Amino acid sequence: MSNKMPNIPSLDLGSVPLIELWRGDILESLHRGHAVVARDSGEIVESWGNPDAVIYPRSSCKMVQALPLLETGAGRDLRPEQLALACASHQGAHSHVTRVASWLNDMGLSESDLRCGCQDPQDIAERDHLIKTGGTPCQLHNNCSGKHAGFLMLNRQLKGEAEYTLPDHPVQKTILNTFEEVTGTSSPGYGIDGCSAPNFSTKLSALAYAMAQFASATDSGSSRARAMFALREAMIQHPDLVAGETRACTDLMRAMGGRAAIKTGAEAVFVAILPEQRLGIALKIIDGGVRAAEAAITALLIWHGALDADHPVVLRFLGPLTSRRGLHAGHICTAPGFA
Repeated sequence: MSNKMPNIPSLDLGSVPLIELWRGDILESLHRGHAVVARDSGEIVESWGNPDAVIYPRSSCKMVQALPLLETGAGRDLRPEQLALACASHQGAHSHVTRVASWLNDMGLSESDLRCGCQDPQDIAERDHLIKTGGTPCQLHNNCSGKHAGFLMLNRQLKGEAEYTLPDHPVQKTILNTFEEVTGTSSPGYGIDGCSAPNFSTKLSALAYAMAQFASATDSGSSRARAMFALREAMIQHPDLVAGETRACTDLMRAMGGRAAIKTGAEAVFVAILPEQRLGIALKIIDGGVRAAEAAITALLIWHGALDADHPVVLRFLGPLTSRRGLHAGHICTAPGFA
């Protein structure tokens, strides 16, 4: 498996303004990007920018990476909360760490079997606990530890060697095959993600198409559809495990009350799965600004009826900006022509 990619157009080629930040009467920041809304037929319903922009999905595609866990039968007995963790970019809270540790223990494995690397917990309570007790962060705190627990379970089924993150390992070959089937296109290459696993690149439109398949999946369809349904519903049932308190994925999914599953990825990627509308959404802010990606996905969720525009959580991502004393300072909004 090679990570050498063919000549790919610059990411900013065809990008358009998506999110603006105004302070007073001056446009202070402008975030450009690409966004695609697709059906499970592959039809592009709407797009802004270049739908063929090639990106790394990063953690936004964890539900695709988790599909082989169910399709091979390796994870047939997993509970919804474990499936949610397999799709998660959690923040290392006690509830995340203990659940992943228990999952590993059930497999007769331990933290040392993970290959995701250590990470400081983003959860403040867990961070403070480590400081007070003299503890140190470990691989369980890594935001991808749930995904890697799934990799280990799949690896046991495939009887692979311990270094399951290697691009030529059976685990990653299986994931690549699934990724290309679900996106409907060959991946031009891969990069190494923060958790050390390969992350396969694809067109933004192909990523939206994959999410649309998750959106239309039912528990009475094909084996793949049933796996997609189980992962989607696990995310919707356990938004706290997919990310964590104060995080956009968790708060927006709670606000939607089961109407959609969403997932962020590093460097300002965001996807959404809208079962009621049978639509998939994928977007990328080209400057990597997370604030803009969160604002953009919020706007698209409202635009497609999955999120109520007057829900209080919306103001966290779109709307007025205030100073630390509560004075009106500006606002963040969609650029003209977007959502």
